[in-house]
Amino acid sequence: MTPVKTRDEVEKASRKITESLYGTEIQDFKIRELFALPEKGPQDSWDVQVTFLLNKLKHTVDLVIQQKDGHVTNTRLIDTMVPL
Repeated sequence: MTPVKTRDEVEKASRKITESLYGTEIQDFKIRELFALPEKGPQDSWDVQVTFLLNKLKHTVDLVIQQKDGHVTNTRLIDTMVPL
């Protein structure tokens, strides 16, 4: 994979990763939060929280993406809910 250094690259990589996990039917994809990791010292990865709609449900997923190669080291489903 390619390096992930900018917000645009993070958005492209996180969408690609999310589509790999949940399929290409996702809608309304958004980055909710974006943090550099670690908080202090040299930055080496991104903590990205994304939201999207799938099958009429809103999903919130947390991803940790390495900057140097775009690999995902951690992913977890935070919440699934019926949107208001």
